[in-house]
Amino acid sequence: MLGFLSKIFGGSKSEKDVKNILPYVEKINQYFQSYQSLTNDELRHKTIEFKERIKEHLREIDAEIEALNKQAEELSFSDITGKDELYNKVDQLIKERDKQIEDILMQLLPEAFAVVKETARRFKENSEIVATATQLDRDLSVKKDYVTIQGDKAIYKNSWTAGGNLITWNMVHYDVQLIGGTVLHQGKIAEMATGEGKTLVSTLPAYLNALAGQGVHIVTVNDYLAKRDSEWNGPIFEWLGLTVDCIDKHPPNSADRRKAYYADITYGTNNEFGFDYLRDNMVHSPEEMVQRKHHFAMVDEVDSVLIDDARTPLIISGPVPKGDEQQYHILKDRVRDLVEKQKQVVNKFLNEAKKLYAEGEDDPRTGGLALMRAYRGLPKHSALIKFLSEPGIRVKLQKAENYYLADQQKQMHIVDEELFFHIDEKNNQVELTDKGLNAITRANEDPDFFVLPDINMQLAEVDKDESLSTEEKLRRKEAILNDYTVKADRIHTVQQLLKAYTLFDKDVEYVVMDGQVKIVDEQTGRILDGRRYSDGLHQAIEAKEGVKIEAATQTYATITLQNYFRMYHKLAGMTGTAVTEAGEFWSIYKLDVVTIPTNVPVIRKDAEDLVYKTKREKYRAVIEEIEKLRNAGRPVLVGTTSVEVSELLSKMLQGKKIPHNVLNAKQHAREAQVVAEAGLAGAVTIATNMAGRGTDIKLGPGVKEAGGLAIIGTERHESRRVDRQLRGRAGRQGDPGTSQFYVSLEDDLMRLFGSERIARIMDRFGYKEGEVIQHSMITRSIERAQKKVEENNFGIRKRLLEYDDVMNKQRNVIYKKRNHALFGERLALDLDNAFYIVAEGLVNSFQEAGDYEGFKMAVIVNFGIETSITPEELEKGNANELSEKLYNEAVSNYQRKIADIQKQAVPVFKNIRLTQGSHIENVVVPFTDGKKGIQVLANLNKTIETEGRELTNALERQITLAMIDESWKEHLRAMDDLKQSVQTAYLEQKDPLVIYKITAFDLFKRMDSELNKNIISFLCHASIPMEQQGNGQIREGREQKTDMSRMRANKEEVDRRGEDYAANENDYYDPSGGAVKQEPVKVGPKIGRNDPCPCGSGKKYKNCHGKES
Repeated sequence: MLGFLSKIFGGSKSEKDVKNILPYVEKINQYFQSYQSLTNDELRHKTIEFKERIKEHLREIDAEIEALNKQAEELSFSDITGKDELYNKVDQLIKERDKQIEDILMQLLPEAFAVVKETARRFKENSEIVATATQLDRDLSVKKDYVTIQGDKAIYKNSWTAGGNLITWNMVHYDVQLIGGTVLHQGKIAEMATGEGKTLVSTLPAYLNALAGQGVHIVTVNDYLAKRDSEWNGPIFEWLGLTVDCIDKHPPNSADRRKAYYADITYGTNNEFGFDYLRDNMVHSPEEMVQRKHHFAMVDEVDSVLIDDARTPLIISGPVPKGDEQQYHILKDRVRDLVEKQKQVVNKFLNEAKKLYAEGEDDPRTGGLALMRAYRGLPKHSALIKFLSEPGIRVKLQKAENYYLADQQKQMHIVDEELFFHIDEKNNQVELTDKGLNAITRANEDPDFFVLPDINMQLAEVDKDESLSTEEKLRRKEAILNDYTVKADRIHTVQQLLKAYTLFDKDVEYVVMDGQVKIVDEQTGRILDGRRYSDGLHQAIEAKEGVKIEAATQTYATITLQNYFRMYHKLAGMTGTAVTEAGEFWSIYKLDVVTIPTNVPVIRKDAEDLVYKTKREKYRAVIEEIEKLRNAGRPVLVGTTSVEVSELLSKMLQGKKIPHNVLNAKQHAREAQVVAEAGLAGAVTIATNMAGRGTDIKLGPGVKEAGGLAIIGTERHESRRVDRQLRGRAGRQGDPGTSQFYVSLEDDLMRLFGSERIARIMDRFGYKEGEVIQHSMITRSIERAQKKVEENNFGIRKRLLEYDDVMNKQRNVIYKKRNHALFGERLALDLDNAFYIVAEGLVNSFQEAGDYEGFKMAVIVNFGIETSITPEELEKGNANELSEKLYNEAVSNYQRKIADIQKQAVPVFKNIRLTQGSHIENVVVPFTDGKKGIQVLANLNKTIETEGRELTNALERQITLAMIDESWKEHLRAMDDLKQSVQTAYLEQKDPLVIYKITAFDLFKRMDSELNKNIISFLCHASIPMEQQGNGQIREGREQKTDMSRMRANKEEVDRRGEDYAANENDYYDPSGGAVKQEPVKVGPKIGRNDPCPCGSGKKYKNCHGKES
């Protein structure tokens, strides 16, 4: 019926898409015929011609962008809004430019594809191709042995090493490959059957899109494929004048990797592209960034990357700064002694409570008071817990607790006065009492060592002291605030240590293994590797247990592959099986799937499924079928879903004395040999997880005549895609073959969907054990079951995507802000906004609270000024007007401060140039806000030329970057904790996702607010320390690379998955040689330093291309 309807309406969507592309194929072949008469030089010149045509098409918009950028640069520094408007216009024009690039490339497509096809033909039909040498040819001749220079001629061989094997180019694009290339250029997914040459197809859109100069990324699932494919196709591109590189050949953060990204065509693995994006958003100078614009990416095995691994997070983690580690060591002994004293007190009150209760005195003021003291002292004390388990005691405690909690805990001080500290277990809080403070403070120590000062009172006293100047008052107030911060940290450390000793028990909440404290999941009892308690509690427990206080790792940067690839202007993909996931590709990536017809019609016969009652019958039938096919001289590939099934079938075949190979994770080393033998007559291969391999099983002599490769599936996978991959191993390029799936009612898929109905049918028709049912209705029923599972999986993935989207939006905001700081052009507007946001926040919060003293203090802390806003104005004034007034005061003060710093620094800079010479490029200047310091690197000449503006710009850039990175790290940790904590929301009949979104928004808002305050506070208080204003500390400095040495990426974990999705270095087997690991070539031909340079310049190598090495 569906087939009939599709004929009426003109075929399926894919068929219509292919039909629309056919006119392009016709044009490509017309140009291909005409280009055969061109000389090699004329054909190569087409690349330059295409680039010129693109440049001409973009001339108008490029001129407009250049004019706007120039206009923005010429505006005065203070015209922040004007600059921003111009930059926003530039952003819009860049998007419009991308559209214009697509227009001109579509016009060029037939000619460009024909150039690539004609180049492929010439390489196939000639062992050497001679053309006039270009500079690129000369550069390549030094590194590549397939290019040689003779006079003014470059000679390219048609054989070279790719993936460690010598290959000879023997491919020319079929029409179906031209269709596939057009689909990829359109930003869609080309579904192409196994053996149809996806690697060759990628050369067409890669060449065309590289002409625009925006970069083309060809993405593979493992580094072997990235290196192999770049080497396989590279010479074709290079002969046409394009540069090709592979990021996986170069170390991260290196000049070579940056150079690889600036090649016209860049190959690499999905995870390395993602990790480089994260690393680029951690560097501290634009020169360290390796990636450029995310313009066009083509993803190989796109279903594996964008579906199976899409939610895999790429994580770069690093140590948490230890900061107050010393505090834990210093205070640990005091806290331990205090806890011992508390235990003695608790035991005394517990015994007293037992005695009074036994005498019938259970009143809240007698026995109840003693029990309350024991409970508030140590709620997890084992003797107390045992007593509370006795009948009626828990109720009496509740009664006493209610009595002391009444009237806002008016009587609670009576309970706490005999304790050293009191614990609120429900709220996870511990507070020292006066008695505890006396006990923990040592003799001859400041009595207020552990007491937070009343800063409002201290600040008021400073205000009243008329003998002090305004500046002295400001200095004293800042000293008071700094003292408050130090004491708050000390008290926090004590509280965390008290929690560690009293609320967290070893082998219950955590375990100590291999010298590390590891958290135990309270629900499952599993050890949560890598997880740490936040807010210093984990360090407190480590101090308690006497293990090393770890420099805890925390997430510094993270992104999923899904969100990384959604950043590209244009995305395309290739795979053998994508149509089953077409809905998901469109829903998440707006990627269309087009099924490309095969070059030669598929003649493989796909039989209906055979359904048995039990697994035992099914496996017996599989063995019998293997024996029959082997006797017929046909190779057999048996696909299983697990190692256990592979080994079970292997034992059954051994019992029948049938020789066979097993390919699974345990046999990884023999993979190449097993694949090489899989297509020979009578070969039996049992394969786990091999369905989607990127290797072809080539048929041996006589196999085609016998009926080709036979595929036996021992179970239906829950994904139709995996079954299609297995079937696709047979029948490549018009080869004969068959496929047959064996199913039992005990299989997981059948148990979950529809097995009862099929079982009833089998019973009704009197099927006995060993008998089989086979019908198209049954096969369709199984496929419907697979669809249900796919829909369910898509639902799960879509929900995970919603969690991920929250993080992604936040990341985009932060990374945009970070880029503004890194490049500096748009930072002024961000800082101006931050000044206003902080001013508005202060006015709103303190006006609502009616706290003028607090407002005055907050203005000093954040802006370093005494505000002229009066108590009456704060109480009755308009919030917007007050915000504007405070903002103007703060900005005016900041501008004065900046001018002072510039005035102070310029003479020192001039003196450095005068006394130390003009060779000095950069100068390091120390800045401090009284609490923390930063070393600012500024260009010497620029600082002098701009009258100090360059120095203050560098200060703004570097402090903003430092604050953003610190805040983002802490926010990522909070988001990790949040994702865990919201999962129990369903117990309260709440949607965890809704709670997550609301809380995540609040967390981000709070983080953004704190970030603005921290940046503005430092800038408003920043100064060059008095003792360092001379030449002593303002000295020559060099650009330091961002230290990534302590960062760790979860690369191994992600890489392991990529090995199973496509071909890897184990996939080639040389029957004549030993087991040599095949690897892509890493070095060029060896040239002596005094040898003539291979580039033909006539110079010695050491004086020409050898200078670089």
